[in-house]
Amino acid sequence: MLEVTSLFAGYGGRPVLEEVTVRIEKGRLVGLLGANNAGKSTFIHTLSGVVPAMSGRIVFEGEDITTLSPQARVERGIIQVPEGRLVFPDMTIRENLLLGGQHKLARPKRSQRIDEVLELLPRLKERLEQKAGTLSGGEQQMLAIGRGLVAGPKLLMLDEPSLGLAPKFVQYIFEIIEKLHREGLTVLLVEQNLNLTLRHASYCYVLERGRVEVEGASSIVRDDPRTKKAYLGL
Repeated sequence: MLEVTSLFAGYGGRPVLEEVTVRIEKGRLVGLLGANNAGKSTFIHTLSGVVPAMSGRIVFEGEDITTLSPQARVERGIIQVPEGRLVFPDMTIRENLLLGGQHKLARPKRSQRIDEVLELLPRLKERLEQKAGTLSGGEQQMLAIGRGLVAGPKLLMLDEPSLGLAPKFVQYIFEIIEKLHREGLTVLLVEQNLNLTLRHASYCYVLERGRVEVEGASSIVRDDPRTKKAYLGL
């Protein structure tokens, strides 16, 4: 579904990512791991088109999208759930979900997808008219995922979904992610939490200082000494 080849990207002319090559097959749950400042968020922002590629190639479903706008990528089904959730705090749950289906290809199915999200996330269904800013961190993360689903993703990219959440919400969020994956959704899970990601993803990439240092099945990545080095500097 997605092929990223020799990708360089960064800010102000200085690369954060260097020669990154990643492949994601349709229907897989793939983990992108790394310590702070490894380049994980830069990678996901480059896939979204928010950060332009300096060089390299991004191909999605056989189409070169390297220079496409963020809006065009969303319309093709590349949906990012951002780090920190970034819900609209003064808008209700309903209004946040409606915004998820704002692009032209999502609007015809927006009502249907909102109904599906509310079945998946009944806590949101109970308080549709509540302002998003009054929700707990875990509930806001549910809303951010729900908003992404309303957009109609083919590839759902989750940036640090466990960040700052209480353990019970982390477990619940990962149950949701696993359910979406079982239903056939392709997921890129960008996480600092090593154990959680290795438990749920079938294949992982480990970034260190903007380069892929380890890749493979989760069991292989777990046992590779380079993974420990990428996290602990050992």
